Amino acid sequence: MTERILPGPFRVAHAAARCVEGVTQAAAELLRERGTDPGPVSVDVRHAAAAFRSERQVLVDGRSPGDTWAPLSGDYRAADGWVKLHCNYPHHEAAVRAVLGDDVAAEVARRRAHDVAEAVLAAGGAAAMLRGRDEWREHPQGRAVAAEPLVSVERIADAPARPLPPADRPLVGVRVLDLTHVIAGPVCGRTLAAHGADVLHVGAAHLPTVRPLVIDTGFGKRTCHLDLRADENRVTLRELLADADVMVQSFRPDTFATKGFGPQDLPPGVVLVSLSAYGHSGPWRDRRGFDSLVQLATGIARESDGKLVSLPAQALDHGTGWLAAYGVIDALRRRSVEGGTWHVRVSLARTALWLDELGRVDSAEEPGFAEPYLSEMDSDFGLVRHVRFPGAMPGSPPGYGHGPRTPGGDPASWW
Repeated sequence: MTERILPGPFRVAHAAARCVEGVTQAAAELLRERGTDPGPVSVDVRHAAAAFRSERQVLVDGRSPGDTWAPLSGDYRAADGWVKLHCNYPHHEAAVRAVLGDDVAAEVARRRAHDVAEAVLAAGGAAAMLRGRDEWREHPQGRAVAAEPLVSVERIADAPARPLPPADRPLVGVRVLDLTHVIAGPVCGRTLAAHGADVLHVGAAHLPTVRPLVIDTGFGKRTCHLDLRADENRVTLRELLADADVMVQSFRPDTFATKGFGPQDLPPGVVLVSLSAYGHSGPWRDRRGFDSLVQLATGIARESDGKLVSLPAQALDHGTGWLAAYGVIDALRRRSVEGGTWHVRVSLARTALWLDELGRVDSAEEPGFAEPYLSEMDSDFGLVRHVRFPGAMPGSPPGYGHGPRTPGGDPASWW
């Protein structure tokens, strides 16, 4: 399997192919149990690599849908190292401005990287300092993450077995609530939709979004708005959950539980998926984070000579989303046989450790490698160019039933 597709040194293309293969094999096994022969499955490594950079390929009516990065977001040299500031949402930018003022670069340069990151986080923002991999491994959070499985699929309560009826698609008839944002969680929901699940994304009008990501991860989903600050909307969500098979959420650990939707609140038989930045245990379990920040914190961005070099894709986000989807399919298969209520847990930091453990490759960008995997589909936004869903299953080819829809444009109900 060639993997000299994306610039190295990390084996991002290989990781992408492994993730796609895991989901495709799990979906094929579930489909076989539902009475349909999936045929021989296969994965094209170039297609998988293109899927890990899917947001970069999106065009709407031939034009870019906008930038995924705010002008203030980026890498800043501090007095003793580097710090990344994530300012893609207005409230995170406001936190940075409150701490660092108008001349952000000059103020960061005056301070220690650790102090900058901690001050921004304390103000409600998002930041990380650049660490080395050995430093991260010795950090209390690094040790906590290393003790966690790559994908945790845990039976947390008893419930009767719920066999899935015969079907010609792996996840047809499976209802998924998608309460996620940015990339990792939405990729999980998009992956489940591509294999036939009914996916309802639940957002809220007051929450900021990044338009290109909304478009890229919206394929195959319906989308509604529920402001969970209101009691009546929490009631509506509980009603939806009562008829759901899966709920995917990417709030920081315990945050969603305070709204009455923690693991202990699940209806019997539901599969809960929890995605986090820095893991589900340890002192940083509640720390705010994004792919680019986790790359710095875990040493992924510091491969040699103290230089800061980002991955050639948001591989921690995409990988974690695919791993979460694998966990869902595995939990559904086990639920159909042994019953139970299930909790799937994944994190960007654990995915980073896995990527690090895959080794290194001397690689450069292969120009135009994504072109054969691009298609266009009508949507509420216009004609969207996108990366087709990867992973071949001849007996039940995965794909999207429709293009992305307007956020909040569908009713908060199952169909």
